[in-house]
Amino acid sequence: MSIELKNVTYTYSPGTSYEIHALKDINLNIPDGQFIGVIGHTGSGKSTLIQHLNALIQPTSGTVSYNGEDVWAENYNRRALRSEVGLVFQYPEHQLFESDVLSDVCFGPMNQGKSREEAEEEAKKALLQVGFKEKNFKKSPFDLSGGQKKRVAIAGVLAMNPKILILDEPTAGLDPKGRDEILDQIAELHKVRGITIILVSHSMEDVAKYVERLIVVNHGKIAFDDIPKKVFAHYKELEEMGLAAPQITYIMHALKEKGLPVDPADTTVEEAKQDILHALREMNSSLLKGGVQND
Repeated sequence: MSIELKNVTYTYSPGTSYEIHALKDINLNIPDGQFIGVIGHTGSGKSTLIQHLNALIQPTSGTVSYNGEDVWAENYNRRALRSEVGLVFQYPEHQLFESDVLSDVCFGPMNQGKSREEAEEEAKKALLQVGFKEKNFKKSPFDLSGGQKKRVAIAGVLAMNPKILILDEPTAGLDPKGRDEILDQIAELHKVRGITIILVSHSMEDVAKYVERLIVVNHGKIAFDDIPKKVFAHYKELEEMGLAAPQITYIMHALKEKGLPVDPADTTVEEAKQDILHALREMNSSLLKGGVQND
């Protein structure tokens, strides 16, 4: 078990008139190697939750453990923790500061004690893994497009070889092509490196397509924690939370209501395509048999 939260509560401005309970008695286990999605409406507590995972925020009460050790215990090495549990913020500008891309991505590995040469090797490998072209390595990170900045920010964390990669809205502001490219590369990283991925997203289609486990945060609590298909089966409850199911789920429910024998729990286009084709073949087969019998 990699990360465990036990009875974690976090309160902003405790004891004042501005007191807000951002997290309330959270219990959560995150084992090694999973691809996890986290969704929730704005202000649900999901961003506060992920910042607890690498000790950027200390819980008001409860414990956060990494490999069985309390990360807020005295003498715990939280700097080393943040090398193993990497967080990529929603706005890449918050993580970019060097004069050129390669130097920016080298910063993390050099901070771990690697030489410039070793750091450059890790940086180049990470940049190529996220689909960043070598011809742009010497560009200023502030001259890049939004999608390129996101790739560089992700590479900056990957270059430290984390065991867990947390991505806060990595596709926000990107066009569909850029969104698919980044998520495909993240999925490939999960497959090749075997690292744990935690993806925070507002896109129900994205989490349905990529993640194997989906956590729903609502008013500072875990509302659902299951495989996406089972979570999206509660689409009416999700709507009450200001969320929704993927569009394909609504289409499949409508087809089911019209009499087509499909699975309304389908959440991806590929699932729906196979299901609809199968249903149409079954219906055509039944019609043909009926025609033969009538003859």
